[in-house]
Amino acid sequence: MPSSLEFQNVSRAYKKDQPVLTDATFSVAPGEIVGLLGRNGTGKTTLIRMAIGMLRPHSGTVRVFGLDPTKDPVAVKSRMGYVAEDQVLPGGSSVEEIILLYRSLYPKWDVGLELDLMERFGLSRKSLVATLSKGQARQVALICAIAHRPELLILDEPAGGLDPAARRELLETSIQSLNQNGSAILFSSHHMTDVERLGGRVVLLEEGRVWLDDQLVRLRDDMCVAVVAKAAASAAAAIEAMSGCMRVRPVDGDWHAVFRGTPESVRRELTGRFGGTVRCSSVDLEDLFVELLGDKR
Repeated sequence: MPSSLEFQNVSRAYKKDQPVLTDATFSVAPGEIVGLLGRNGTGKTTLIRMAIGMLRPHSGTVRVFGLDPTKDPVAVKSRMGYVAEDQVLPGGSSVEEIILLYRSLYPKWDVGLELDLMERFGLSRKSLVATLSKGQARQVALICAIAHRPELLILDEPAGGLDPAARRELLETSIQSLNQNGSAILFSSHHMTDVERLGGRVVLLEEGRVWLDDQLVRLRDDMCVAVVAKAAASAAAAIEAMSGCMRVRPVDGDWHAVFRGTPESVRRELTGRFGGTVRCSSVDLEDLFVELLGDKR
């Protein structure tokens, strides 16, 4: 089945010899939910802007439904929805005016879904955007993004700045409204709990490259963090050379090492190699993120 969204060896720089993205490659299939992770400045928003046709890659290709989003913007955007943290709606317009504008742009607009979402969010059609709270404005943007039932929904930190309850409602509404119909969803977020709750797959960017691309269930079941005393392994390189090791970092008098493998199998291998006491455990996505990227400058 063709991908809804595909990045192939994408590179992009804003300053000469300072690439933001380097050979980034991954795709999103129809019906798939992908969480895009990475620290600030690793290229998440740049990738998303390429997908919606705002930027071109300096090398590589970006395809949405098999089309170039910069050459076929109408064909692409008619099948896509997009919500971003910094998205601005005209403050002098009413909610009704904005929704009517979007309704006129999309022939497949689902009025029933629009009404359901308006009722769920408790929005007043007469309210001016300028009088809405941040969460309410984001809800209006979400209605505009999903009421035409797009085949691909892209969310760039859509719930940033919202309280946990509002954040969960916003994201779960997106998933419930679209994913059951086979829509693909790519969303970036700094909240690991959101990704764990909603994402089926995780793509992690580091230094402009795709560093990790795996199903969330495999990250939970097949990755662990080992704590090895420096007295047992004097150099990080000795641990890094072991099969399945992804990263080693110093923490006080220990080495913290991220491994692919179950805690039991990794502990057995490390103990056999270095002896001593090795602590090894599964971790949640947030702790894994810290262990993989922490202390880097």
